[in-house]
Amino acid sequence: MADPLDPHLLVAIALACVALALIAGIAAWRQRVRHRREVEVLRRRKERLKQALWATGERYWDYALDSQRVTLLETERGNGTLRLHERDIDLEQVLLPGYLDTARERMAAYLSGQARSFEYDMRVHAQDGRLRWVRVRGRTVEFDAAQRPRRVAGTLVDITRARGEERDRRIATEVLRSMSEAVSVVDADFNFVTVNPAFARMTGYTAEEVIGRNARVLDSHQHEAAFYEHIRKRLVRSGRWSGEMWQRRSDGEEFLCAIEASAVVSDDSEDSTLYVTVLNDITQQKRTEQELRYLANFDTLTNLPNRSLLSERLSRAIVRARREGTRIAVLFLDLDRFKDINDSLGHAAGDRILRAAASRLQQTVGEQHTVARLSGDEFTVILEGIDGPQDAERTAREIIMAFEAPLLLDGRQEIAISPSIGISIYPDHGQVPTELLKRADTAMYQAKSAGRRTFMRYDDAMDASTRQRARLSAGLRKVLDRGELRLVFQPRLSLARSRISGVEALLRWYSDEHGEVAPDDFIPLAEESGLILEIGEWVLREACLTLRRWQQHGAGDLTLSVNVSMLQLLRGNFPEVVRRVLEDTGLQPSVLELELTESVLMANAAQSATTLQAFRTLGVSLAIDDFGTGYSSLAYLKRLPINTIKIDKAFIDGLPGDPEDVAITSTVISMGHSLGLRVVAEGVETEAQLGFLAQQRCDEVQGFWLSPPLDAHSALGFIRNWDGARQAPRAHASSLP
Repeated sequence: MADPLDPHLLVAIALACVALALIAGIAAWRQRVRHRREVEVLRRRKERLKQALWATGERYWDYALDSQRVTLLETERGNGTLRLHERDIDLEQVLLPGYLDTARERMAAYLSGQARSFEYDMRVHAQDGRLRWVRVRGRTVEFDAAQRPRRVAGTLVDITRARGEERDRRIATEVLRSMSEAVSVVDADFNFVTVNPAFARMTGYTAEEVIGRNARVLDSHQHEAAFYEHIRKRLVRSGRWSGEMWQRRSDGEEFLCAIEASAVVSDDSEDSTLYVTVLNDITQQKRTEQELRYLANFDTLTNLPNRSLLSERLSRAIVRARREGTRIAVLFLDLDRFKDINDSLGHAAGDRILRAAASRLQQTVGEQHTVARLSGDEFTVILEGIDGPQDAERTAREIIMAFEAPLLLDGRQEIAISPSIGISIYPDHGQVPTELLKRADTAMYQAKSAGRRTFMRYDDAMDASTRQRARLSAGLRKVLDRGELRLVFQPRLSLARSRISGVEALLRWYSDEHGEVAPDDFIPLAEESGLILEIGEWVLREACLTLRRWQQHGAGDLTLSVNVSMLQLLRGNFPEVVRRVLEDTGLQPSVLELELTESVLMANAAQSATTLQAFRTLGVSLAIDDFGTGYSSLAYLKRLPINTIKIDKAFIDGLPGDPEDVAITSTVISMGHSLGLRVVAEGVETEAQLGFLAQQRCDEVQGFWLSPPLDAHSALGFIRNWDGARQAPRAHASSLP
């Protein structure tokens, strides 16, 4: 029988069991505490992951290489809490075509060690159906026993907005580079930070030459330094400035530019303020604007105001006159027979005449008065602050006197030309510019009708005259078709032989509508309209036919004088017209005498000499009509192939009592004889006049003393019946050699 256990041993064993149990409990407790701590750490880490993913907008992805499974872990907020959401991704459904293959190639390159990490920007279909750009980054997070990658994980972030901003930056940069405007950025001290290529093209400074330098390098001498300083202070104060200023290129050339400047603050620090300036070179634009403004308001030929500026100035003058209770005069000028001179000398010479006339006109009236060119050879003068019509008339006389001296072209060629002037007065003749100009124009035409080289002041009766003039002009176009023209012939007496030596053919117009129309009324209209060419040829042909019939009736020893206008002389080939008419009518050239006024010949003596020589070559005689009323040049007179001088009636009227007429007439007769010319006196009406002319050995006379103009039948009868019955008063003629 065994001995009973020692009680102490039993106690010890029990205590040991208790100790072991206690130790095991403590260990289990510690294990539980450790587990709880690990769970809490994992919870905290998960929470932080959720917060990090939410805060950064990133998502976590996991790629298992063996299963090719891609898992996406993303956060979502609901009921005020953040939750992690895990979902599998089908790359073929998410990635756009082309991006999947590239993603696989990039992953293969990473796994093979060619890249240190996997990174790729790709375009995907988002859950909301829109296309988004995402940036994917990752690395291997798990290897197998052979240290081969098993899992790759990383983050994914939406970079759509960043890509858009980057695209916008690229576009902005490219736009900046391609802009034709010069763009520069300066810092708060106005030192250049950057410039675009256009800046270099415009200023001549490259980016390397100006970056770091102050913008004062472009300051021009056109402005004071204080001007630029003031502009910069305004820009700093308001953050924006726009305007125009002169700048200077690198070579020193100055240019005008339009500037737009504005401040750009990149953060809250005042030191970070930058100023962006856009410059446009507007030098040529401003020059063009000035040229267009000049063209819109000034005549380029004479540099005088044109019709537009004249109307504007006249309107302002009327406003001032109405306010101050003063008067205005409008002078409308037209150069007499300018069209004929222009046609004969050519348009280049015509332009020089207009420039010379404009200069003389402005010098005459003074710079304080507006002188404008309306068109062609029409000029207008505005006289402000006049006391009455007499002031306007005095100025008109001064203008006419100023044109007494010929215009000098190119310092060598003299051209005699005169103006006809019409005058209207504000407020007497009109309240607005159009009325004043129209009535001054009407008065000018009356001045032309009165014989040119004079002035007329408008009155109400002129409107009726203008309307009549218009009706005559319309009727004149039909005279040949209607057969309303006829010729009359005024005999010419040879004092030496006391017999009728010839006749002058004179044109008459009788209209059923207008009655007998005076030549002074319709011939100027024919010249202005150009109808004188057709009418003139009719007159020449009809006169030659008449003389040819007279010759067939025994009146063979007669000359025929026919008047020629400037238009006939200067336009076309008038010598050829004369040759053809003589040939058609069978008339000998020696019996034809063409009469040209002195003003016609002297207006263009050089060309006239050439044309007149062609007439002399034909065998036709030439006469200067109305001698003494124009601007004679003895030098030209000597060179012109003239046969006859006809003294104007104005000098005959005062004979023999007027000393001036006596002196002029006797001088002209002596001068004509000294040049070997025949001298004819026109407008002889009294025995006393005839006696004086016979005493002075005048060659021929014509006028009412001898006979008025007669129709062809009566003229032939007068010539045949001339029997010397009225020779007693011409006794002086019988003593002539």
